[in-house]
Amino acid sequence: MMILGVLIAVLLLSGIAFLYTKPFGAHPAGERLKRIERSPHYKAGAFHNLEPTPMLTEGTGYVEVLYDFFAGAKPKEPQEPLPHQKTDLMALEPHENVLVWMGHSSYFIQLDGVKILVDPVFSGNASPVSFTTKAYAGSDIYTPEDMPAIDYLFITHDHWDHLDYPTMRRLRNKIKKVICGLGVGAHLERWGYASESIIEQNWYESFKPKAGWEVHTLPARHFSGRGIKRNQTLWVSFALISPVARIYMGGDSGYGKHFLDIGERYGPFDLAILENGQYDVCWKYIHMLPGEQLQAAKALRAYTLLPVHSSKFTLATHDWDEPLKKIVENQEKSVRVITPMIGEKVNLDDRQQTFKRWWEGW
Repeated sequence: MMILGVLIAVLLLSGIAFLYTKPFGAHPAGERLKRIERSPHYKAGAFHNLEPTPMLTEGTGYVEVLYDFFAGAKPKEPQEPLPHQKTDLMALEPHENVLVWMGHSSYFIQLDGVKILVDPVFSGNASPVSFTTKAYAGSDIYTPEDMPAIDYLFITHDHWDHLDYPTMRRLRNKIKKVICGLGVGAHLERWGYASESIIEQNWYESFKPKAGWEVHTLPARHFSGRGIKRNQTLWVSFALISPVARIYMGGDSGYGKHFLDIGERYGPFDLAILENGQYDVCWKYIHMLPGEQLQAAKALRAYTLLPVHSSKFTLATHDWDEPLKKIVENQEKSVRVITPMIGEKVNLDDRQQTFKRWWEGW
């Protein structure tokens, strides 16, 4: 019994020590925490959504969800490498206004010569341990070394599938400025990012990167956390307004009233980039169900919708290609839906550009 007790104690201490390793980042402290505590969205030691947002749908339990995920449903995954086109980001002409999706919620934008990167995850997995939540073959074609110098890195929240420690460490010398929600800077500073390179914002705060440009940090309906304690940092979306294009970067979000408010205040948008994947009726408040992306795009007054948050990791119980199938089945004439394959160049100046249904017949 004594040996068993010692083994249990060692395992517990090892687990606790693991949670304090660098990949887990750091909790906000000092002046950063004081600023957070002044936020109207931070109450009783945690951030809160604008409207009530339970983690699980009423009547659903965690035991049920865990059983279904690990022992019940068997979602279909790609049996062959996903088709892709690897655009050389270093070779882009300065005048090109383009977007390149890199699978899941990672994408690169060049707009009016400004280079932007959003939620890069290039390590091959979305987990604190490398042998779980692995990227599909063909979906992980970009590395930090493929990135040019980045003017602005946008981080929507600190979940592992959006904020990737190995990627962030290797990108550090290529990043001029990072834009993120309150508290996320604590992770970045622990990983070696200079405090003066980090712009942390609350919902509805703004700044002007250059003449004629505006960045608005806006709400999403989600949650945050890299370890056991949730909602110590703020999850956000962004409106990027430039002389060239108006782009909404949605991050992760369940459907909510914030879309209509953002559309009225900051729309119309040329492009809305919205999550479309990793959904389930069991957690319908924190991820949009099929069809809600189109409702959100209309509320945002977006001309074009780019669905993301799919085609790289299995984080839910639906088949890997179901999100793409459903959004093209449900699309309406009022919103243009584009479905580039991973790495394919999207010309932001061309509203007539078309894309194949690349997930079919391969």
